[in-house]
Amino acid sequence: MARAEGGPEAGAGGAGSRRLTWLLAAPVLVVLVWLVVYPNLVVLGRSLVGPGGFTLSAYHDFFTTRAELEAAWSSLWISAASVFLCALVGVPLAFLFARYEFPGRKVFGALAALPVLLPPLVGVIAFLFLFGGSGIFTRIVQRLLGMSSPPWELQGAPAILLVHAYTMYVYFYLFVRAGLSRLDEGALEAAESLGAGRWTIFRRVTLPLLTPSLSAAALLVFMTSMASFSAPYVFGGGFRVLTTQIYASKLSGSLPLAMVETVVLAGVSLAFLWVLRRLERGREFASVGKGTAARRHRITSGWARWGLAAAGAGGVTFLLLPHLTLLLVSFVPQGTWTTQILPHRFNLASYAGLASDPGLLQPILNSLEMAALATAANLLLCFVAAWLVVRRRFRGRGLLRVLLVLPWALPGTVIALGLATTFSVDRPALGRFLLVGTFWILPLAYFIRNTPLVAQAAVASFRQFDPTLEDAARSLGAGWATIMRRVALPLVLPGLAAGGTLAFVTALGEFVASILLYTHSTRPISIEILAQLRAFDFGKATALGVVLAVLVGGAFAVGGRWLQRGELLGG
Repeated sequence: MARAEGGPEAGAGGAGSRRLTWLLAAPVLVVLVWLVVYPNLVVLGRSLVGPGGFTLSAYHDFFTTRAELEAAWSSLWISAASVFLCALVGVPLAFLFARYEFPGRKVFGALAALPVLLPPLVGVIAFLFLFGGSGIFTRIVQRLLGMSSPPWELQGAPAILLVHAYTMYVYFYLFVRAGLSRLDEGALEAAESLGAGRWTIFRRVTLPLLTPSLSAAALLVFMTSMASFSAPYVFGGGFRVLTTQIYASKLSGSLPLAMVETVVLAGVSLAFLWVLRRLERGREFASVGKGTAARRHRITSGWARWGLAAAGAGGVTFLLLPHLTLLLVSFVPQGTWTTQILPHRFNLASYAGLASDPGLLQPILNSLEMAALATAANLLLCFVAAWLVVRRRFRGRGLLRVLLVLPWALPGTVIALGLATTFSVDRPALGRFLLVGTFWILPLAYFIRNTPLVAQAAVASFRQFDPTLEDAARSLGAGWATIMRRVALPLVLPGLAAGGTLAFVTALGEFVASILLYTHSTRPISIEILAQLRAFDFGKATALGVVLAVLVGGAFAVGGRWLQRGELLGG
């Protein structure tokens, strides 16, 4: 029988057990409070202080300036619309590949999740070359319709929503598909035996059972959209959102206003998280059927089978067009693609330039080094923190759980500005050190941002194995370090591999925090891609994008190997 969470020493325990708990919990709590809560308090304090002391003038400026209110409203409705559009794409795809059997289902179902491999800025660039004013698809439509000018300009809210729908639908697709795979067929059969039709079964049985998956996906999409910077920055034009407003205010020297914008953005994100959690209470459903996996419907009609296969292949191919476009443009020599629909000359000059130019290799090495450092710190802290959360009960445990997920609810712009404000002076007595302009500020931002990814994976892994395994090792005389190394770590390794991989690839392509914190010598790949775009060297920009996508794919492959190794050790 499974033991209760926390194990036998979760309660009072001996003095040695309590001492060990606090020896581990104290530094973890100090680090999280210092790096997650403290910078935001500094930003809040700075937003309330003017030359003469306490003042609300910056808040008055924000709430009486039409442009600022428009940016706040735009962030809200863009995020809500992104949730709707992502659900519109991801949920039907999940049902198609999870509930129906047709030729090519497994292959196309796997390919449908590939957009997750494109970091945000790289995806934006791919859209620029595919659907932009001079993009391939745009020129095809223009030629077919005999128009003298492009039929559209990829700019403003429609462009942002298009990019969001493409890059974020994967959350709904993966979450709902996983939820469908866990559906109990017995519950559906019971409803059908009682005379319920397909629509009634979907509305009264399937949809309630999918509520956790749908709400988790909606929360992820909303938060990611609120934090989105790449799409609004590249395609926004005169369309303002809070993330770009913060960047613009910082560049123009309006730091008090940037502080207020940061506080408002963080407040809106946290408020949405709180509201969604409140709505979820009392709305959780669980199946109490026979535990039979939901079956896929085999299509018997030949026309229907191949029709579904064609629809799945067509939809997935359309979703993969940005990947193919990015790869295509990376082989185009600079200045040779002008008015043609498709490029007519190809070579390896862009890749040769990356290999021979130290200035272009440095951002790649910077990103790899900073992502590796941040992920290593994530793995160490989150392993210990997850053990404390699951295996120990102590005062401060609830605070620890909140701190482990809080960075996920804070947009990257908020985290970056908090770090830039807190660590712009050298005041050790106040816990403030001069890190702005140094190499370490970026890994620190990546570490904070990705802590929830690793922490949640580690917590889930600790909860999946019985604490009596640790008790058995302890009874044989093993110390805490030996138990963690020989028992806990092998069993938690799959979760750490999954969370660590996500943290590494996220840090590798990070752009939002980077653009506020980088210097020329510490610029990561994403910033160099933007620099090449500004220089109109599209070949090198897309070649860097391809390199970044390959690195992300390689990281997933390595993470998958560690995941398999962990499963073998855990077994």
